[in-house]
Amino acid sequence: MELELVKTKAALRELYKPPMDLVLQKQKNTLDKYSIQFLSLSPFIILSTSNQNNNMDCSPRGDHSGFVQVLDDCTIAIPDRPGNNRLDTLSNIIDNPTIGILVLVPGFGECLRINGSAKIAVNNELLERFEYRGKQPKSVIVVSINEIYFHCAKSITRSGLWKEASNVERNIMPSLGRILMAQIDSSKTDNEVKAVEELIENRVKTTLY
Repeated sequence: MELELVKTKAALRELYKPPMDLVLQKQKNTLDKYSIQFLSLSPFIILSTSNQNNNMDCSPRGDHSGFVQVLDDCTIAIPDRPGNNRLDTLSNIIDNPTIGILVLVPGFGECLRINGSAKIAVNNELLERFEYRGKQPKSVIVVSINEIYFHCAKSITRSGLWKEASNVERNIMPSLGRILMAQIDSSKTDNEVKAVEELIENRVKTTLY
């Protein structure tokens, strides 16, 4: 199929109605009591960053509700908990501080969008603020907010994301360990695959913090 491409903003705008004034006016550059409360309820965010070559990356961040802390009305801080040590997000921030954040709250159709500039901080007093279960993060992502606004519930409503009926049984797909071994080295035996599965399961249980 040969794609019929939209190549200009003018052509793009011809396809869609103009946004309502309300949609344009909702964009702010500082936190208010509603965005602060939403952050306090959220246990899950998605970070979007890019490197010096504009290669994009999205990374999930999850923790207890309210793990994103407000430093002032235009600055938030996000602890970097243990992950896979690829350091994609952190490396991107060093190359290019521009960041986009999607904030989700289970059960809410609405989400919060934040765009800004990020830095990686290792101040002791900042790390101590994020100590949890006796563990401090290695670093903290500090974001200066340029744009912040609530996004309506259409997307999450269409997806049925929080509905129990939308839940998919995990066993419909192979385990992550089996998938990785199939992608990396399909000659691995079942015992070798099982060892990788146990390694992954153990890391999830023992290295959350």
